[in-house]
Amino acid sequence: MTSDPLAPLVDIIIPTYNRAHLIAGAIRAALDQSWWNIRVTVIDDASTDATRDAVSGFLADPRFNYIRLSANLGTAQAKNAGLLLTDGDAVTFHDSDDIPHRDKVLHQVRALTAQDIGADECLNWSMSGKQAGQTLEVTAALTHHELILPDGRRVAIRRNISLLDDVFPNLQMGTQVPGDWTHINSGLFRTDVFRRLGGFEDCIEEDREFRNRLILNGEIIWVVDELLLTKIETPDSLTQSAVSDYDSARRRADRQMVWGKVEAWRRDATVRPVPLDIPTLGLRFTSRPDLLRRRDVPTAPGTSAQLDRILSTHLAEEAAAEMAAQ
Repeated sequence: MTSDPLAPLVDIIIPTYNRAHLIAGAIRAALDQSWWNIRVTVIDDASTDATRDAVSGFLADPRFNYIRLSANLGTAQAKNAGLLLTDGDAVTFHDSDDIPHRDKVLHQVRALTAQDIGADECLNWSMSGKQAGQTLEVTAALTHHELILPDGRRVAIRRNISLLDDVFPNLQMGTQVPGDWTHINSGLFRTDVFRRLGGFEDCIEEDREFRNRLILNGEIIWVVDELLLTKIETPDSLTQSAVSDYDSARRRADRQMVWGKVEAWRRDATVRPVPLDIPTLGLRFTSRPDLLRRRDVPTAPGTSAQLDRILSTHLAEEAAAEMAAQ
C-alpha cells in the first residue's frame, strides 16, 4: 500500500444507472462507514433519469466525487472507469441497491492489514506459489451478506465453498438457494492486485470472472464471517431482468467465456491479466476534478491516451476555476 499500511485510503466506488430513487441511500451508507479514511466515487453510467439531482446534497462533502460518463458503458466498464480515475490503497464496489453495514469496510480493512497471518505447514502452499511458514498478505477481504428477494424472502448467504464453483462444481451439491454465492463485488481489494490481474471483463459475469482470476493466481482471500451487506433484488436488477438473468442467452454466453478461461488455466496454469480497454471513455461532468487520479493498472494504449486527455482537461478546468475565484 502506498500510504500508512495500517490506515489505507479506501475507495468506495458506486457504479449506477437510472437509480435516482436509490442512489442517495447508497451514498449515505458509504459516507457513514465507521472506517474513517474513505473516498466515495459515484460513476454515473450516463443515466437518463434524475440521478444528478439525487446526488446534489452530497457534493459539498470533501470525501465525495460524482462522475458522469459521456456514454453508457455497462456495469463492468463503469467499474473499470472508477478504477482508472481513483488511486486509493484499497478498493471496494457497492451497487446502488446495496446497504452495507456501518462497520463493513472497518472489518475488511482489519483483515486486509493483519500482520499475523501465516502459511500453516499442514497445507500445500506450493499450489498457490507460497511457502509454508511465510507471513501472508491478504489480497481480498470478502464478507457474507443477506439477500432480499423480490418476493420478500430474506436469505443469508454464507456458502464459502461457492467461491470454487467454476473450478470444482462437484463440491456445490446441497445448496437450497440458486445463486447462493459469496459476494465478490463488495469485497475489499488491495490496489496492487489490479496491477497484477488488470480490471473487469466487459460482460455481465465480470465479478465471477475476476473472482476466478484471484483464486487461480493464488491470491490470499479472507472471508469475514459476518453478514455485513444487504443486497436487495428488484425486478430491474441484472439477475432478475429477463435479458440478463441466470437463464438468459447473454448470461449463458458469458459463462461459456468464463469456463473457457478456467479450462485454459487447467492446461497451462497461467492467469492472464485483463487490460482496461474503454474506447468510448469520456466524462461529461465531475464534481471534484481535484480528486481525479490515475491508478497504475494494465491499460490499452488507446484508453491510456484518452485518460491522459481527460485528466489534463479536467485538471486545467479546476485550475482555471480556482484562479477565477481568487
